[in-house]
Amino acid sequence: MTTTAVEFEDDGEQLILVYRPRDGTDWVLRRILEKGKVVIKGTFHLSDEHLAAHDQLPFEDGAFIDAGLRNPDYFDDPWIAFKIGSRDGDYFRLDPAILGIDVPVLLSKDAPVTWRWFSTDRPVSIFAVIAELKPSRIVIGGSESDAIPISEYEKLIDQFPTPYEVRRYVQARVGTVVRQYSDARVDAESKLNAYVNKRVKAKGKDLFKPVRQAEIAKYEFLLDQLQKMLDSEDGYSEAAWQKEILQIVCLLNPKYIAAFPEVEIPDTDSETKRFLDFLLVDASGNVDVIEIKRPFAKGLVTSTTYRDNHIASRDLSGTVMQIEKYLRHLNRWGSKGEVALRKQIGDKLPPDFKIKITNPCGVIIMGREKGLTHAQLRDLEVTRRHYKHIADIVTYDELLRRLKFILEQLQAES
Repeated sequence: MTTTAVEFEDDGEQLILVYRPRDGTDWVLRRILEKGKVVIKGTFHLSDEHLAAHDQLPFEDGAFIDAGLRNPDYFDDPWIAFKIGSRDGDYFRLDPAILGIDVPVLLSKDAPVTWRWFSTDRPVSIFAVIAELKPSRIVIGGSESDAIPISEYEKLIDQFPTPYEVRRYVQARVGTVVRQYSDARVDAESKLNAYVNKRVKAKGKDLFKPVRQAEIAKYEFLLDQLQKMLDSEDGYSEAAWQKEILQIVCLLNPKYIAAFPEVEIPDTDSETKRFLDFLLVDASGNVDVIEIKRPFAKGLVTSTTYRDNHIASRDLSGTVMQIEKYLRHLNRWGSKGEVALRKQIGDKLPPDFKIKITNPCGVIIMGREKGLTHAQLRDLEVTRRHYKHIADIVTYDELLRRLKFILEQLQAES
């Protein structure tokens, strides 16, 4: 009958390691007698105090019924048994000294323990590697809050570095230097990464799960609010309209942490003053400019054609020209402008927050796509791309689509 060199049995109160060395148990007993302990598989440090029984000295009646092995004489191979753990509630508490570590180890009483839970083929003690990470204790299976699920621990065992992987790692470290100075053709680092990617199956946590429902509620509210605004735009003053649309835009673009109305900048052409509708500030301190127009019935492109093209409407081209001048004034203002802006709006930003004028961009929110023909929509897209180096032109229909698609994706993932 084929047996495993190291097996584990329990009587409900004790966890027993049963060892069947190929060359008999005499050398094990002699090593314990002469050295005080024997190390099995580079992992188990066993001494006389752990010795429970062996083939020449069976278990005492009632102490442990043959370690669950029925009659030990049933096996042809010599065997020796050691007590390595005792029952502690729903766990077996292992003696850390046996594992050569100073961290308590608890194994679920229902865990299907094998020698591979403790050691690799090399051999390397898995628990010793975990202990090097300095946990307060190591718990496998069961209901404790810090327990590693049995399924996850078994995945860890399967993914533990093999001798082949270690060799690939050494080659990669050496290859990083050698390939810089020689004509070595083997890319050991790529081979290592390819091998590891095949073996490692760990999945990232769903970090979004705790807030997904809140995000769904947020985007449902924004979509409903924008739709109501578009259905009754005449009921809003321009200031109220801009204020609400600006909030929606900022929520759709989390990089912006603040927006400031009526920000004063110099007109570098006429030495007069200009006032931006809104200045956007991102988390790095960079500023952008946004113009928000009401979605009037006037189109973004002409209804008639010029040389077979629907060109930008006067309202759109005028808004682009306006925002382009604002950006030019900001760029010319430079570092002096950063200081001046800090004085204007710094009290509404975090302490020591630095404002930067670094090639600012423009954003234009205006117009509807509803009612435009296919040709007009095509030429509108050409116009938007033409002005992209100045500003992103966003229609209200595009805002609706963004909100709908974000919401649908969140709902699909929930």
